[in-house]
Amino acid sequence: MCGIAGEVNFKERINAEVLREMSRALTPRGPDADGLFEHEHVCLAHRRLIVIDPENGAQPMTFGDYTLVYNGELYNTEEIRAQLDKRGCRFLGHSDTEVVLKAYAEFGEKCVEMFNGIFAFAVWNSAEQTLFMARDRIGVKPLFYSLTNGGITFASEIKALLKHPGVKPVITEEGAAQIMLVGPARIVGDGVFRDIRDIPAAHCATFSRKGLNVRRYWKLTAAPHNETFTETANHVRELIFDAVKRQLVSDVPLCTFLSGGLDSSVISAIAATEFAKRGEKLHTFSIDYAHNRENFRASAFQPDEDAPYVEKMARFIGSEHTNVVLDTPALADALESSTLARDLPGMADVDSSLWLFCREIKRAGFSVALSGECADETVHTC
Repeated sequence: MCGIAGEVNFKERINAEVLREMSRALTPRGPDADGLFEHEHVCLAHRRLIVIDPENGAQPMTFGDYTLVYNGELYNTEEIRAQLDKRGCRFLGHSDTEVVLKAYAEFGEKCVEMFNGIFAFAVWNSAEQTLFMARDRIGVKPLFYSLTNGGITFASEIKALLKHPGVKPVITEEGAAQIMLVGPARIVGDGVFRDIRDIPAAHCATFSRKGLNVRRYWKLTAAPHNETFTETANHVRELIFDAVKRQLVSDVPLCTFLSGGLDSSVISAIAATEFAKRGEKLHTFSIDYAHNRENFRASAFQPDEDAPYVEKMARFIGSEHTNVVLDTPALADALESSTLARDLPGMADVDSSLWLFCREIKRAGFSVALSGECADETVHTC
């Protein structure tokens, strides 16, 4: 996870110190490095969590007339790199950041139709004086913006946008209704605050002297299902294996969540198999609560404890397992921190549990974790 921010303004001088302040607000997203790009009419900021190519993946990244700030992970990096290589493109490193930038330089806006991954990015074209922004097909990575006098300001988080003096923290009646009635979800394209919007999932946008143009670049379509049961089972298996294996690329330690449920167990089992092929052992993490075993009461929502299934799966896949135990006072104390991390009121103790859980995983030395979070429910994910 990284953080991006920026401003383009054709009427007023941009205050780079404001962008630095916005960048500092994004430090938890990118604690490892930061960078700033300043030029006439534009200022771009980046906070980096180093996952791939520590030496050559620094941002903002410039190639010719194009400067990129990028938050995400491209799962078909090597396929796109091969296409670019055939067209004579040369690379300085192996980061997906460089592939995204050079794919945009080569294919223009159509590059987003080629990407398999989770991303939010912005590219400044100094020759045409335009800013291009895009968000992944599902909307995993956030990208908020606000139109100011003669310009546009954008950031990965609402709190960063609110550091800009031109963006006012005004909640409308509709925004309050979203918080109270549909949270943690939001209306598509709405940032709850009056002056804040977001680029919807599967959309891209171009900002120029003519203004802002937002368009959809991808849409899920229905098609007849003509496969047999066996073919369907094999196809689903192939897709799941491919999705998990593509997400195991990392130059820093990687682990998985393991709750004992179907989703996390499948992910962890595939990851453990891939780790074993290269002579490594997968680290898995689970979460539990103090005194849960003696106080657990079965319900229709949760008929069994997680712990016995976690232990069984960890033994079966041979992972190095850690069980993180949380107590009620810690959950209550973390409510404010988890709400600040989300930027808006969310799922209360669920958010604080996840916040504390991830903190312990980071303390254990892991910057990347694969999980089955949200497989059981539909929520707005940032």
